[in-house]
Amino acid sequence: MPSRFLYPRCLKFMLSCLLLVTALGQVAAYADDATYTTDLGVALSPSEVSPYEITIFPSGKNLPEGKGSVKQGEGLYQNHCMMCHGEEGDEGPAARLKGSDGWFSFSDPLRVLRIDKYPILLISVGSLWPYATSIFDYIRRAMPHYAPKSLSNDEVYALTAYILYLNDLLAKESVLNEETILDISMPGKQRSVSAWPEIEL
Repeated sequence: MPSRFLYPRCLKFMLSCLLLVTALGQVAAYADDATYTTDLGVALSPSEVSPYEITIFPSGKNLPEGKGSVKQGEGLYQNHCMMCHGEEGDEGPAARLKGSDGWFSFSDPLRVLRIDKYPILLISVGSLWPYATSIFDYIRRAMPHYAPKSLSNDEVYALTAYILYLNDLLAKESVLNEETILDISMPGKQRSVSAWPEIEL
C-alpha cells in the first residue's frame, strides 16, 4: 500500500489511542474522587429502598420471620390459586406446580417429541426450580395475579409448604419457616448440580 495512504491511517489510530487513554484517565480520577457526583438524581435513603429490597436468595438471605403449615396452605390455595393452577396444581391454565420435568428430561431426551397435551404446562415449579426459597420469593412478590404482594409472610410460607407437599417434598403435618425451608432439597437442584458446577449465592 502506498505510504501516502498508510500515514494518515496511522495518525488517526494514534490519535484515537491518545483520546482513549485520556478518557480512561479521567474515569479513573472520578472513581478515586469520593465526592464526585453526576447531579442526575437524588440518592435514596435506606428506608425508601427497603420496601423494594425483598429478593430472597438461595442462601436464605432476606427471608422474613414467620411460619405456615401445609394445612393452612391448602385452604389458601383453594381460595387464591386453584382458579389458575387447577385443583391438584397440574391442570392449568397457568404453569404446573407439581410433577413433570418440563420439555426435556435427562432420562428421556426425546420427550419433547412426544408432548401432545398442554405443552405450556410442562414448565413445572416443583420439578424444575432448584430452590424452595425461590418459590417463596415468587409467591410473595407476584401472587396472586389479581392482587400481588397482598399475602402476609405467614400466608406465603403456608402456600410454599403446600406446593412442596404437592411435590412429595413435605409431609402433610409439616410447618415451614425461615429455617426449615432451607432444609428442602429440590429435584431441580439435583439435576442442575449434576449438569453444572454449583454457584454460591
